[in-house]
Amino acid sequence: MRVIFISLFILIADQVSKIYVKGFYLPLFDIEHSGLQQSRSIPVIDRLFYITPVENSGIAFGIDFGPEFKTILSIITIGATLGLLIYFFMMRKESLFLRLSVAVVLGGAFGNLIDRIFYGYFYGYGSILSGNVVDFIDLRLFSFFLLNKTFGIYVFNIADIAIIFGVAAMLIAITRKRREAYRSDIVSIENTLSLD
Repeated sequence: MRVIFISLFILIADQVSKIYVKGFYLPLFDIEHSGLQQSRSIPVIDRLFYITPVENSGIAFGIDFGPEFKTILSIITIGATLGLLIYFFMMRKESLFLRLSVAVVLGGAFGNLIDRIFYGYFYGYGSILSGNVVDFIDLRLFSFFLLNKTFGIYVFNIADIAIIFGVAAMLIAITRKRREAYRSDIVSIENTLSLD
């Protein structure tokens, strides 16, 4: 179960980056960082990669169902993340690749879950379960204009990247496993037919 450290590493990297973007105060050391200004783009690689702090109150790609669904969304996210955690511990005999992919998704899921559960309370703009997810990675690889609106890749965070790559890896691992099972079934049928 050492692959769980992958989840922990992603979770820590995600939260440290978000806290830096959002700002923090450590009263014990009297250290304060005011964070980065919301929606102000800082170029890292001009015309390609920017740091643009934004807060996502909804789900993926900024889809927002309104403030009345925020607590429900947080509860659904908690349930899905706990389900994934249970699945992770039940799959001890699965391939390392599949376990790693689930660990990556799990790290990302917990990263965004912490934002949803605690950030509203800790940053003073809401209660527990009413936080916004902090996004800041702004890749401007492509965009297009349609119906008086510009579409492109949205601003995201380390947790989002982990979830996307982890889900893609999970799909590859599951597809491989099914192919192997299919081939095994074919060989078994061929062996049975040759015995007759």
